[in-house]
Amino acid sequence: MDKLCFMKTGLFFGTFNPIHHGHLMLANYMHQFTDLDEIWFVITPQSPFKKRENLLDNRDRQHLVNLAIKDQYDFKVSDIEFNLPKPNYTVHTLIHLHEKFPKREFVLIMGGDNLTHLHKWYNVEQILENHKTYVYRRPGSDIPERWKDSINKGIIQIFDAPQLDISASFIRKSIQNQKNIRYFIPDAVYQYIKEMHFYEN
Repeated sequence: MDKLCFMKTGLFFGTFNPIHHGHLMLANYMHQFTDLDEIWFVITPQSPFKKRENLLDNRDRQHLVNLAIKDQYDFKVSDIEFNLPKPNYTVHTLIHLHEKFPKREFVLIMGGDNLTHLHKWYNVEQILENHKTYVYRRPGSDIPERWKDSINKGIIQIFDAPQLDISASFIRKSIQNQKNIRYFIPDAVYQYIKEMHFYEN
């Protein structure tokens, strides 16, 4: 029987600007301590309507993630959102993924802080009707009462994943200030950022 029939894929969305050990620890935890078979890092593209300062080009960020996970066969990078019509919504990404990969079950991965405004997502009811959501607790973020029923039904599942209290913005600012942050990011990512002079200005 085709193994893909049983493939449960966790979708870890983010700008990954740049990817760091905090991202990788969360992905590692979700892969090893849940029932997920693999993790896809879904890179959020640069919006043509809203320019973000110090946001690297889509393909540069994709390359950095590839460098970070190159030896992990069950981690993959997805550029699925790069070519979708703008503005794009998560529900559209999920529809497109199901059309392209019909033998996979996709599960959303998100931080507990995202639950605070999840009800404002476009067509969130359709998302939760068709997908489980695995949530890792974030320090200082409580789980909103509005999701209690979904949690009781197992649609939203809460996990206490170990986390590093670092952020991509901290890394970018540190590079700007000429600090050595080589132990905050994978070595291959660090070397490439130095070589390309990313985030220096």
